[in-house]
Amino acid sequence: MRQNIGIYQKGEYVAKRGGLHTKEYKLWFAMLTRCYSNTYKEKEPSYINCMVSENFKNFQFFARWCNRQVGFNLEDFQLDKDILVKGNKVYSEETCCFVPRQINNLFTLSKRARGDLPIGVYKDDTGRSAKLYKAVCKTLEDKNQKSLGRFHTIGEAFSAYKTCKESVIKQAAEIWRENIDPRVYQALVSYVVEVTD
Repeated sequence: MRQNIGIYQKGEYVAKRGGLHTKEYKLWFAMLTRCYSNTYKEKEPSYINCMVSENFKNFQFFARWCNRQVGFNLEDFQLDKDILVKGNKVYSEETCCFVPRQINNLFTLSKRARGDLPIGVYKDDTGRSAKLYKAVCKTLEDKNQKSLGRFHTIGEAFSAYKTCKESVIKQAAEIWRENIDPRVYQALVSYVVEVTD
């Protein structure tokens, strides 16, 4: 990571307490690493072109912001940059929020696994079905992808995925409604899956 990206200065919030890094510091350091470490981006290319706002580069500002957010002090909630603003590449106070891991995991795109096909669509390479496409979608109940069937066209397969995924996201919004930022709830219930995702 390039030096002097983050500004750590003494103040109300500290990097360590009782010999252990604080939650605020771990989040801040991880955010800077994702955006500015070339080694990290080689392993996780989805973070190429990501950046941190000037305010968030300042540890005291970031830590203060964290402590004012819905979900920050809840177990298994994660910092997210692209649920409020789809496709966002900037970590900032306007674009970030805390969401439960279950919700965050709904937005994993798996571009490497699917290749050039739309999200949720895979070429069916099994025997007689070799000319078909399959659609899969992870539901809240399933740890693995659930098959939605086999289709003759990419468009049909994507349509099945889109319907399922939007339903799952809305279901998660209702389950977590009482514990998430109202902005997150609104983003989830109005989320549209697009073929370009």
